[in-house]
Order: sequence, then C-alpha cells, then structure tokens
Amino acid sequence: MDKIKVMIIDEQAIFRAGVREALSRQSDLEVLECDPAQNALETIEANLPDVVLLGSDLSSLSGIELGRKISQYYPNTKVIVLSPDPNDEELFEVIKTAAAGCLSKRATADELANTIRRVRSGEYPINENLMTRPRVAKQVLNQFRGFAKTMEGVAAPLTKRETQILTYVAEGNSNKAIAGILSISEQTIKNHVSAILRKLNANDRAHAVTLALHGGWISPEAKPRRMAEDIGEIERHFGAGS
Repeated sequence: MDKIKVMIIDEQAIFRAGVREALSRQSDLEVLECDPAQNALETIEANLPDVVLLGSDLSSLSGIELGRKISQYYPNTKVIVLSPDPNDEELFEVIKTAAAGCLSKRATADELANTIRRVRSGEYPINENLMTRPRVAKQVLNQFRGFAKTMEGVAAPLTKRETQILTYVAEGNSNKAIAGILSISEQTIKNHVSAILRKLNANDRAHAVTLALHGGWISPEAKPRRMAEDIGEIERHFGAGS
C-alpha cells in the first residue's frame, strides 16, 4: 500500500518539526516540511503531496490565499488548515478556499492522522463544522444562493460525457456502477469525476450535483430523494427568505 504523502507548511520551524515527529509514528504516512518563506507552490509542484497541512495566522490573508492557490492549481492535493483557534469568520474564509479540513493546532496526533486519512479518501471533514456553527452555515448558504443565481442561464462548463456521468452520480450510482453502465474503466470514471469537481469548484460529488441542479445542467428528475430532503432541511432551518 502506497503511503500518504503529507507536507507541512508553517511559519514556525519548531511546530513543523513537532508535527513531523508526531506523524512519523504513523506507518502509512510520509511527512515532508516546507517553510512558507520559500516558494511553497514550487515545493508542492516538485513533490505533489496528497495532503498539505497549512498552518497559518488566519488574521492574515496570506495563508488563506496560499490555500486557495493550492486548491486551484493542484486540485488533487487536499488542504487541511491548522489554526490556533478558528472562529466563525476564519472558518468561513477557510471554507471559501475549498479546503478539505480545518483543525485546531491543539489537535492530537491521532486526530490529525485520522483527518488526513479521511481527506485522502475523498472526504471533506470541514463540512461537519457547519453542524456546530449555524452562523457559518448560514453564510455558506447565502453565498451559495448568490452563486446559484448568477449561474442561471449560463452554459454548462461540462462536456457531454461529464454531464452524463454527473447525472448518473445524481441518481446515486457509484463509480463502479457507472463504469459498468458506460462500458468503460472505473479509473476513467474517477478521472471524469475529478475533472467535474475541478470545473465546478465543488467540494465533493454531492456538492457538484447540487451546483449542476441549480445551474440547470442536469435534470431535477435525476435528484435522489435523500438529497432533496437534505437541501429542503437546510432551507427550512435557516429560512428560505433570509
């Protein structure tokens, strides 16, 4: 089994060394360090880590901007932001960068390693923060409504094949099932899904489906009942007109 390549980017050399030492005890992790004073993007380009641990003072937008660029230029490298104590405003800014996770710098090594594994497997633990941060959830919902409104009538950025695959995803099919339906390899489906997420700037498959539904790029008839209930619950909880 290939190790998960993790890169720590933080201003404090002592913190980087401490995190590296703690994670080095995990047999499935390969840990690298990067001083942000150097060109972090070039270091990422040279090593292509699976996960970046981005520690920064979030009162400065430099860390936020770096996280945004990593997500934009290296969509296969997932970002976990490590903050001293992320408040609602900071968490909202982190979510906007498309980071996969946001943890306190006081998190234990086991908590951090578990989050790294989840992120590497395609999960977005940062979405769970919305369950305990209603103010942030409302900000995200309002931004989504504004984004969806601007997308009305805009041509889909997806190819015909990508739209077809996303429709199958919306109907609840796994990558393996879609591969069987279309008689192509599962890896090809995974590549298409990655391209779809990148083009739509979506956090995950469900997020991509929701954006495509609001943009009118796939038929509402493809929307699974569970997803419809989830979206309706968010609207009812925060108020459709707020």
